[in-house]
Amino acid sequence: MASSFEEKGSDSNNQDNDSVSVYERPKGLRGVYYHPLTQVIMLGFVCFLCPGMFNALTGLGGGGQVDATTSANANSALYATYAVSAFFSGTVCNKIGAKLTLLFGTLGYALYVSSYLAINIHPGAGWFVITSGALLGVTAGFLWTAEGSLMLSYCTEAQKGTYISIFWGIFNLGAVVGSSVSLGQNFHSTTNSVGTGTYVGILVLTLVGVTIPMMMADPNKVIRTDGTRVVMPRHPSWKSEFHGLWVAIVTDPTILLLFPLFCASAYFYTWQFNDYNAALFDIRARSLNNLVHWLSQIVGSVMLGLVLDSKWVRRRGRAFAGWTVLLVITFVVHIWAYYYQRTYTRASVPSHKMDIYDPQYPAHIWLMIFYGLLDAMWHVMCFWLIGAMSNDTNKLAIYSGFFHSIQAAGSAIGWRLDGLKVPYMTIFISTWCLIAAGLVFSFPMIYLRIRDTTVIEDEGS
Repeated sequence: MASSFEEKGSDSNNQDNDSVSVYERPKGLRGVYYHPLTQVIMLGFVCFLCPGMFNALTGLGGGGQVDATTSANANSALYATYAVSAFFSGTVCNKIGAKLTLLFGTLGYALYVSSYLAINIHPGAGWFVITSGALLGVTAGFLWTAEGSLMLSYCTEAQKGTYISIFWGIFNLGAVVGSSVSLGQNFHSTTNSVGTGTYVGILVLTLVGVTIPMMMADPNKVIRTDGTRVVMPRHPSWKSEFHGLWVAIVTDPTILLLFPLFCASAYFYTWQFNDYNAALFDIRARSLNNLVHWLSQIVGSVMLGLVLDSKWVRRRGRAFAGWTVLLVITFVVHIWAYYYQRTYTRASVPSHKMDIYDPQYPAHIWLMIFYGLLDAMWHVMCFWLIGAMSNDTNKLAIYSGFFHSIQAAGSAIGWRLDGLKVPYMTIFISTWCLIAAGLVFSFPMIYLRIRDTTVIEDEGS
């Protein structure tokens, strides 16, 4: 949510360049260290090593454990607290600064990974995992607020696309590397759970991520490439954020049509990771499934991005084309998944898990690849629609806040249902229905609101 607010602050800073002094950038190694791109790369590695490792752990299903119940309850607590903390993180960032806020945000990831190491050694430590999940939900809001503030403040107006691409490229590789560590550690394992060495390896990487904010430069000492000094924008207070949400709904109620789309964007992780990956496969296969899932996300984001940014088709045409791509891949993937889900229940999950050398495995890993494609495309479509609704940075920040809050709420519900051991088929059907609802409700929003060019009349205010 915070990143759009920071963009507004960054824009205003650029607009005032005529009245702002231009400074000479430092030379030599000092110039390299204080270069804005260096700081953005360091920021990318913070998220590579903290949220990236979290994604790798989650993708294993059950956090790599045999019993996925504790992991499901921990994720439910995580997303419930995240949905709330996001509203207060901007106020904290104003008070202590983005660098300290970023450092505080990383601590929850290290605690969360260490809780899985603890439960792997002491099986009765499930309470520690759930508590760590709730605390991570709080700190994650602070990390992403600080991330958006720093990333969009370091770049000039002309560099935003490049800097954002560099950051997201580094961040997304984190889950790939974390998955590779797990696969390498467990390739010869014959058990159904991750070994202690895997958790130690991931924890060490996460702790390295915790140290990076302490090595980053103070933002007020960084000079942009155009010679202007970085000025950190102030975030709205939590009171003004709640007021802004109400105003956005009143002035532009079509945003409500996107709520099912937002809710589904993380709800489907429960079935993918716990009720499919953890339920059917041994740890070696789970690790490989996890790796290809995150790799395919990179491919999926590029594929739909090319469709939505095509210069040969008008924006309205691109919007409907993107919606059609999602519709097709959604029903292909879920009809495919239903073919597998109807063969097992919680009570009938085979004790002998599927391995990568089993003859039926290739078809199953392809489903995981297509789920990765769908996941990436779904998120790209959500953000693209938000960006197409308005050019007002304040309103975009509010829309982004809607996305993260509704997404977190949906994820909390999905993980809680799994923690309560609701039948796999029930969770699968509810996922499919929610995804279908997201597509159905977003269609009239695209028809009514997406124009080839956003004009004042389309702002809804």
